[in-house]
Amino acid sequence: MSGVLRGQLQENIKLSEWTTWRVGGLAKRCYCPADKDDLAYFLQSCNQDEPLLWLGLGSNTLIRDKGFNGTVIITQGHLKELSPLQEGIIRAEAGVSCAQVARFSARAGYKNGEFLAGIPGTIGGALAMNAGCFGHQTWEHILQVETMNRRGHIIVRRPEEYTIAYREVIRPAEEWFIAAHFEFARGDKDVSLAIIKDLLDKRAASQPTGKPCCGSVFRNPPGDFSGRLIEASGLKGFRIGGAEVSTKHANFIINTGDATAEDIECVMAHVQAEVLRLHGVALQPEVHIVGDV
Repeated sequence: MSGVLRGQLQENIKLSEWTTWRVGGLAKRCYCPADKDDLAYFLQSCNQDEPLLWLGLGSNTLIRDKGFNGTVIITQGHLKELSPLQEGIIRAEAGVSCAQVARFSARAGYKNGEFLAGIPGTIGGALAMNAGCFGHQTWEHILQVETMNRRGHIIVRRPEEYTIAYREVIRPAEEWFIAAHFEFARGDKDVSLAIIKDLLDKRAASQPTGKPCCGSVFRNPPGDFSGRLIEASGLKGFRIGGAEVSTKHANFIINTGDATAEDIECVMAHVQAEVLRLHGVALQPEVHIVGDV
């Protein structure tokens, strides 16, 4: 392992540039690692009490306007290795987008990974929250994962070492995903690519793609859909400042151009209060809210 940092370290970086909602204050420091070995060395050089935030595409994340008083590690475009290991097994590092894995596996002649094309994030984030769409979830296809703790040590773990649920993965504290080994069945390349296209067409028709948002804001409650409950509450188009409940899909909040993180958080709180008042359902956020209050 090199004794010199090879990545890029910056200070006072606008986190709005690193999130799909395009909001958020400054980060004290931001590090873009050259690779996993460089990341390990960087973590070893950090103060052990330094707050850390890992970001991929910055989807499913709301960073408050006062920013993050710690170090943000950017994996997108940096932990980017994607390769076949053996028949049916593909290794993807945390910064690889889910859509890349979907297309890579399809072109390699594998099936069942097509749904990943509909997840607007990276593999690291998908592992952390068991992201899913179109009736499938990330951890259904995980053979093993590679993690890194804040001492820079790499640990290999299998799914049975975690408590995995709908949009939730309970994992050891101060340990982050750096890669996953996916296991897929042999399929037909053309069929899988056609499925991906169909799924993306359906997503574009039903969700506000192309607008600054984070993906789904609330988890679906058992036996129901958050979007249905929000729409039934008459909240489509509800707006505070520059944050608006999408008129296309009620479980999306979009930044119309000048939203602040506070605007978005206030819209979320209003939606939760109205759905609870009208339907008796307490919506749980799917989005991860971080930063200083």
